[in-house]
Amino acid sequence: MSARGALKRLRDARPADDEGSILILTLGYAVLAIAVILVCVDATSLYLAQKRLDALADAAALAGADGFVLVAESGQPRAELTDEGVREQAAALVRDVGVDAVIVDAGTPDGVSARVTVADTWRPPVIALFVPDGVALEATATSRTALR
Repeated sequence: MSARGALKRLRDARPADDEGSILILTLGYAVLAIAVILVCVDATSLYLAQKRLDALADAAALAGADGFVLVAESGQPRAELTDEGVREQAAALVRDVGVDAVIVDAGTPDGVSARVTVADTWRPPVIALFVPDGVALEATATSRTALR
């Protein structure tokens, strides 16, 4: 019986103030997990917005490369791009797509390539409190025209 008495004394001597400490720890980890998930959602949204803007810049540059004029030099036809032709074609594509992106620059550096830069603003879907004005995104693409 002395063993039972010793166990009873040990049980009674244990402090009772640690009740519920696991609940606080679990809640802390849950809050941390939710915060990590929300940050990951925002980071994924930013990545996808940049990829969409990259695709729009590629499409606008490709459309701009179609704005060539055929020129005959020494009896040989040649496709020549102009800044105005590139700008018109790229603006028409961006307007038809119907996004909020704007063309920052559109032109031809060498008369054969069309270079288009588009910009947009990304707004986070979650936790917009930390970035109320959004993040400015920009994408530049170049496309070449060739006549063979």
